[in-house]
Amino acid sequence: MKNPIIIESIEACVDYILDTVPGNVVLGVPLGIGKPNPLINALYRRIKANPARKLRIITALSLERPVGHSELEQNFLQPLVERVFGNYPDMDYVKDFRGGHLPANIEVQEFFMKTGDYLGNEPAQRGYISTNYTYAARDMAVQGLNVIAQAVGVKGHDEGLRLSLSSNPDISEEVIECVRAAGQSVLAVGVINRQMPFMPNGAEVPPGFFDVIVTDPAATHDLFAPPNNKVSPADYAIGLHASSLVVDDGTLQIGIGSLGDAIGQSLIVRDRHCAEYRRILDSLCPAGLDGRELGRFDAGLYGCSEMFVNAFLRLIEAGIIRREVFDDAVLQQLLNSGRIKDDCVEPETLRALLDAGRIRSPLAQEDVGFLKRFGILRADVQLQGQQLVFEGQRCGVDLHDAACFKDISEHMLGSRLTHGVFMTGGFFLGPRDFYERLRTLAPQDLAKIDMTRIDFINQLYGNDALKRAQRRKARFMNTTMVMTLLGAAASDALESGQVVSGVGGQYNFVAMSHALADARLIMMLRATHDNKDGLKSSIVWNYGHVTIPRHLRDVVITEYGIAELRGQSDGEVVKRMIAIADSRFQDELVKQAKAHGKLEAEYEVPECFRQNLPEVLAGKLKPWSQAGLLPDFPFGTDLTDDELHMVRAMKKMKHASHHPSELLAMAIKSLWEGKEAPPAYLERLGLAEVHSFKDRVLRALFAGNL
Repeated sequence: MKNPIIIESIEACVDYILDTVPGNVVLGVPLGIGKPNPLINALYRRIKANPARKLRIITALSLERPVGHSELEQNFLQPLVERVFGNYPDMDYVKDFRGGHLPANIEVQEFFMKTGDYLGNEPAQRGYISTNYTYAARDMAVQGLNVIAQAVGVKGHDEGLRLSLSSNPDISEEVIECVRAAGQSVLAVGVINRQMPFMPNGAEVPPGFFDVIVTDPAATHDLFAPPNNKVSPADYAIGLHASSLVVDDGTLQIGIGSLGDAIGQSLIVRDRHCAEYRRILDSLCPAGLDGRELGRFDAGLYGCSEMFVNAFLRLIEAGIIRREVFDDAVLQQLLNSGRIKDDCVEPETLRALLDAGRIRSPLAQEDVGFLKRFGILRADVQLQGQQLVFEGQRCGVDLHDAACFKDISEHMLGSRLTHGVFMTGGFFLGPRDFYERLRTLAPQDLAKIDMTRIDFINQLYGNDALKRAQRRKARFMNTTMVMTLLGAAASDALESGQVVSGVGGQYNFVAMSHALADARLIMMLRATHDNKDGLKSSIVWNYGHVTIPRHLRDVVITEYGIAELRGQSDGEVVKRMIAIADSRFQDELVKQAKAHGKLEAEYEVPECFRQNLPEVLAGKLKPWSQAGLLPDFPFGTDLTDDELHMVRAMKKMKHASHHPSELLAMAIKSLWEGKEAPPAYLERLGLAEVHSFKDRVLRALFAGNL
């Protein structure tokens, strides 16, 4: 690889881009925190001020410091945002894009949006690129990318410079490969942000991977760090059900947010408090616990997920994610079969590899290199001619010779397999302490985490045998918004076509779950959703948009239970879906299914499923919450106790604001009771002084909901 150009100034880098790239700039940047915000802002401002040049930004998940939608929320958030997000710089294009103020010479296209943020935003909806995550690199490349820029982690300096794609090795390499394979040129720019955790393995790239490296200290800033969300009783119930389908010695994929935290905490409870875990599930499962996994994780799990989330790191720290996999198909297959062990190297290790044809006899240099790489031979063993040499010991290389095999076994074997990993991820995003723990993780532990390309993680194609061997007993857990009674899922957009987020990798994991013989797809959703149109069932007869078609249905989980759909008839699928629906909507769902000939006329919902109600569920889980097994924030929170107290009140007010009659009743009650909030709370919200009737009502509402 060539040596990159080192540029010490962001503005000088913008000059270089504009001088090097003729005409329109088509800029590709990673999703999430891998964006080099200061460079993007500088380039955006320069082109915004020069209508003669055009800029198209192709990316996903553009993040912005949270801002309140009301004056009350803004007042509350300001000190919290300053404390949690530090000097994270918002991107100018995001503010203009969100506000509908993009200049005519600049366009933004995203293949995954921050959930719900661009509903009703016409330019964003028109610019959305619908693609599976596995194909995102290909689909970005066809847009004519001529610049790709990424924030990178760094170790060393000058000649000893080491670079890591850190949070986002997901598609950058593949994008560059696709563009150059098409005969087009692309300028690759790496921007050093010293706050980015340095991730080894697949994330580490040589400096020559980039054409330009920017070393400006102004490019170093705090990372976008969303605080952990509260885990609700519904989240915990879903997480508990999901955790009981995870098989020891298997593979796990989960996502971000409160559901991911609920699954993580549920797995920890299962591992550390088996008796209590079973009692919790007993209370949640009226049909019994047949087929559930209830035991400890004696062998541990391997994490393989497009997103490496905080819950995964907590599971690593809890010793649950610890099943190591190795980058060799035959070696992994022998481990799976029990022919060899990963915790000790023994003569049988050599014998098994020889019998499987992975090494030859006599040993060649390639065989010795393989054996040393995985710790089967000691690192200092050398092949000299037809002999292995180690610390004065010499022996032949013919493994079929009993004396030679004995000498190697006694003097040259390592102690245990090396270069295994127990977590593979494509990108990461998490709270502040998540990044800090990654930055300070011991090197030997960090080496067990492999951030790598999404085309490795999200599909079986390419090195199929290795992936199948590593991903044994996989449980692919995905979240959806709405499911039909026949098992189709809508996860990315509304019936109107308005995009909520994006397909992401969901379809890829669905396809893998059916392609792997011992894998399962677990589709999770909350049984209801509440908005300005009122409370609605998330399980419906039909829906005008589908992300996952019904012929790929498998396991569906709501807070009210598990519906096993694989291989079932339509009539049985409908019954099982109704059994996990909210009981307030079951009768209407039964009526619709009967009207369309999918349920027999005499069918009635079994009585044991007639108590699918939030208050019943909360009552079942309350003792375990009080016992500390199911805390609101199992992995901590950046909010203080006072802030949590205030948030609870404000959420009640916001919910009521979508329902006028509820808001009116709440206001009358609050004014009548005349409660007072602590002065510090009122000061924070700008309500310490009342200047209008609106202020008086807000102050009373807030105090009444504390």
